[in-house]
Amino acid sequence: MNVGILHLMPSVKNQTKITLRQRQAQATRSMIVAAAQALFLEQGYICTTIEIIAERAGVATSTIYAIFGSKRGILRAIRDSWHERSHIHQVLTASAQSANPVERLDQLAEATRKQWEMGAEVTAIYTGAAAADPRVAAELTQGMLGRREGLQSFTKSLEPHLRLGLDAAHAASILQALCLPGVFDELVRRSGWSTDEYQEWLSQTMKREILKT
Repeated sequence: MNVGILHLMPSVKNQTKITLRQRQAQATRSMIVAAAQALFLEQGYICTTIEIIAERAGVATSTIYAIFGSKRGILRAIRDSWHERSHIHQVLTASAQSANPVERLDQLAEATRKQWEMGAEVTAIYTGAAAADPRVAAELTQGMLGRREGLQSFTKSLEPHLRLGLDAAHAASILQALCLPGVFDELVRRSGWSTDEYQEWLSQTMKREILKT
C-alpha cells in the first residue's frame, strides 16, 4: 500500500463521521418540527412554549434555541418543509426552457394540489398564530406576496404562448384565482371531488384560460 492511500484514509473516516453528525442533526430537527406542529394544532401557537416542545421532542430547550432561535423559527421550518414536499417553489422558479407550456401548467396543477392537500394543518397553524402574533401575521402576508410574485414570474415566462389579447399580468391574476386554497377546499373538502379530479380540472382550466388554442 503506498503512502498516498494511507494519507487519504483518515480523511475518508472523518468525512463519514461528519455525515453521521449531519444525519443526527437532521433527525433532531425533524423531531422538533414534528413535535411543534402537533402541539400547535393541539393547544395553539401562543399556548405552546419552547419548554413544552422540548419535552415532547425529548431534547433540551437550548437545542431548540440553537437550531431555530424562536417559535417563529420553528414555524418557518414547518412552512419550508411543506413547500419542499409540494415542490411548488421549484415549479414556479424553474427555467422557462425546462418544459413546454402545457407541461409546465401540468406541473403547476400537481404542485398546487400537493400544496393544499398537505397544507390544511399548516394553514390552520399559521392562521391561528397570525391572529395572535403580529410578527407571524407579517410573515404570512410576505409569504402570500411571494407566492403572487412567483406566479407573476411564472406567467411572464409563458408570455409568448398566451392567448391573443391576454397579457402576462391578467394571465397571472387568472392563475392566482384558480390556485387559491379556497377553490381546493370548495371542490375537494366540501363537494367531494377526489384530489385527482381537482388536479385534472385545474390543469385543463388553466390551459384553456391562458394558452393559445
